[in-house]
Amino acid sequence: MFDLKPELDRRREAGLYRQRSIVSSAQSVRLTINGQSLLSFSSNDYLGLANHPDIKKSFINATEQYGVGSGAAHLITGHSQLHHECELRLAEFTGRDRALLFSNGYMANLAIASALVGRHDIIHQDKLNHSSLIDAAKISGAKLKRYRHSDLDQLKSQLALSTTDDNTSVRQLIMTDGVFSMDGDCADLNRLSQLASESNSVCMVDDAHGFGVLGATGAGLLEQCGLGQQQVPILMATLGKAIGTSGAFVAGSDALIETLIQQARPYIYTTASPPAIAAATICSLDIVKRDHWRRDKLQTLIVYFQQRMKNTKFKLMPSDTAIQPIVIGNNNQVLLLSEQLLKSGIQVTPIRPPTVPAGSARLRITLSTLHEKTDIDQLIKALLASQ
Repeated sequence: MFDLKPELDRRREAGLYRQRSIVSSAQSVRLTINGQSLLSFSSNDYLGLANHPDIKKSFINATEQYGVGSGAAHLITGHSQLHHECELRLAEFTGRDRALLFSNGYMANLAIASALVGRHDIIHQDKLNHSSLIDAAKISGAKLKRYRHSDLDQLKSQLALSTTDDNTSVRQLIMTDGVFSMDGDCADLNRLSQLASESNSVCMVDDAHGFGVLGATGAGLLEQCGLGQQQVPILMATLGKAIGTSGAFVAGSDALIETLIQQARPYIYTTASPPAIAAATICSLDIVKRDHWRRDKLQTLIVYFQQRMKNTKFKLMPSDTAIQPIVIGNNNQVLLLSEQLLKSGIQVTPIRPPTVPAGSARLRITLSTLHEKTDIDQLIKALLASQ
């Protein structure tokens, strides 16, 4: 066996060692973690739907007819009527021709890149994109060009240099997070889609942290920006965050979805998710569309948190979403601060490199509709006590 211990020791010394916590309660803003009852500010359950009684009931009822597992890949015997109905609902909700379910967002991103581009093509990505997007580009074999975070002037230059008049077979794909998961800021999708149009490129958005939360009906950042399928042909979003269930989907034209079904190995060779997940997702979509108050309350809490933080030494990153990071910088310092919060009964996960750039270790605070202003007051009191 390889000698793995020295590298593990090095990670501990550098403050980069990761440890799992054991949760023994349902997802909510109050969790039992490692036997301790904690007020949590780390979940992506933005709308508080992961433990919603109606969604749980839909899941349980579906298991009575369809059982627990799907039994096979979608192209064998795993594609149930519930999967089909869920895809139809997702397409309708996002205003697109069709949608295709995946087991998770990582696989969906791998599928998009590997099915649409190859070694003669080019993928352009923001440097702060999620790892699944970066890995997808690498696995596709296409040339990966990364531009500085939100520096669309640099992207414009890259697109201009990559465009050739004598080689029209080269495909250029722009892949970006909608809401950047560790910073909480949003991509300028209006300009990105414009640059894509001007350079004969295709724009793809991973809206994992915007879907369900942003937009008039919760359809995501694209809805908030007023962009449709023509401007942004490829949309990927996950279902395990604001929607509160599990999995992911890709939405777009009929030709896009058919291409993924025919050519995307992460789709073809993966067992379908349980049908009951699709039933739960359908129920959740109804609640997202109906319960506008969830998004309204979340926005109120975001503003309240920002206002309260102005009087502290802690500086928030520029974010108007439920992701409100506080950059500490030093890996060991952010670990110590997280441990101090735990002693106060509050859980905030410390985020360190390589998830974020070196020197930008942070507390990634995430807010949920289930939080109250008194919870935020408790968090800020604990932060101030740690100074």
